[in-house]
Amino acid sequence: MDNKLVKEITSMEEDFTKWYTDIVKKADLIDYSSVKGCMIFRPYGFAIWENIRNILDARFKELGHENVSMPLFIPESLLQKEKDHVAGFAPEVAWVTHGGGEKLTERLCVRPTSEVLFCEHYKNIIESYRDLPKLYNQWCNVVRWEKTTRPFLRNLEFHWQEGHTMHETEEDAREETLRMLHVYNDFYRDSLAIPAIIGKKTEKEKFAGAIDTYTVEPMMHNGFALQGGTSHYFGDGFAKAFDITFTDRNNKLQHPHQTSWGVSTRMIGAIIMTHGDDSGLVLPPAIAPIQVVILPIAMHKAGVLEKAAELKERLKTSFRVKLDDSDNSPGWKFSEYEMKGVPLRLEIGPRDIADGVCVIVRRDNREKTVVKLENLEAEIKRLLAEVHNAMYEKAKKNLEEKTSVAKSYDEFLDIAANKGGFIKAMWCGDPECEAKLKDVTGGVKSRCIPFEEEEITDTCVCCGKKAKHMVVWGRQY
Repeated sequence: MDNKLVKEITSMEEDFTKWYTDIVKKADLIDYSSVKGCMIFRPYGFAIWENIRNILDARFKELGHENVSMPLFIPESLLQKEKDHVAGFAPEVAWVTHGGGEKLTERLCVRPTSEVLFCEHYKNIIESYRDLPKLYNQWCNVVRWEKTTRPFLRNLEFHWQEGHTMHETEEDAREETLRMLHVYNDFYRDSLAIPAIIGKKTEKEKFAGAIDTYTVEPMMHNGFALQGGTSHYFGDGFAKAFDITFTDRNNKLQHPHQTSWGVSTRMIGAIIMTHGDDSGLVLPPAIAPIQVVILPIAMHKAGVLEKAAELKERLKTSFRVKLDDSDNSPGWKFSEYEMKGVPLRLEIGPRDIADGVCVIVRRDNREKTVVKLENLEAEIKRLLAEVHNAMYEKAKKNLEEKTSVAKSYDEFLDIAANKGGFIKAMWCGDPECEAKLKDVTGGVKSRCIPFEEEEITDTCVCCGKKAKHMVVWGRQY
């Protein structure tokens, strides 16, 4: 980068969309490619995804899941086997029609998701109840031809993980579906410092081909929702379409029950829009590529660089540490690592060395702490935990303050127009009411039926008929 202070970021209060775009570019997360909607992950941006991936992958494996790799291409005839599924994805599918200059005899779909590929494989390897469960996951990229794109949030091509499992019984499959939803919710809370509402999608909003879809719905700083992760119970619909059978414990043929679940690089968008500020990123310590940056002050003076290098060697076994010994000014470095959202900045100069201390500055609130070098590891660990907890509490406060209750149709419209955020309101279960509320508000949709429902009134906020569920509504990215 040029040897100058980071350029000013558009204020989020002035233009939230421009603020977001400024950060993804100026924090060196991505660059744009020559294909609209496809982005280049720069090393810092990809390091965030790698940390997310490593934490989740370890959790999946603890639960018995194994990683596999499926093909990138799906023959059209294979995709067509599950009609609801293909109909749901048809508008977003990219097709390969030629190979090596010759027209293909059958079009190939560039995978938007991999249910059918897993089903094709499971048909070949599942024979008996002894073969179940099959707990597979893959980390890969997929393509969905989005009309409107935005980095991390909606891309033509994006990275994700997709778990696809097969089970002996409906009970086992449903248990897996909810287990993985809670894995995601716990990850948002414990690693990303993001609170979320979890629950079941309505029939209209569920995944194409699923019986039930469950979702993690975090709220961004501006009150918009982001579908943060989903888990689906498919029943035996795909298994029947693909003729997947197994011999059960009574020596009878049965169809296995299936799940799928996934999260993607949208998580990085969620981190930016939940925690970021007008100085740039604010990264949760668990996934920050650099947890502590060491900045030597007056490093031209004898012993300063050597001490800073010694501290780096000492700390690198416990934390992700960077020493910036470049000739950029201290002011430039302060701005640079604020922009990159590094949780802790460690400053050390001649006077600090003489006193046996250093200064640690938190990114989330800029508080300074003088730390004795002999206690450094314990203090860094404590401060990183404090940063995480403070970030979570701040995001939770935003979620609570931007969640409203609507008891009537007019109140619903007023909140949607003038306050925004999440709206808790009762619903009769009729998709027509769901569609009407989205239409009259210009995009407020059902986010989920939360597991913890409140009975606000006994009538639907839209039509006045008897209510079946409390729904959380909101605008989404």
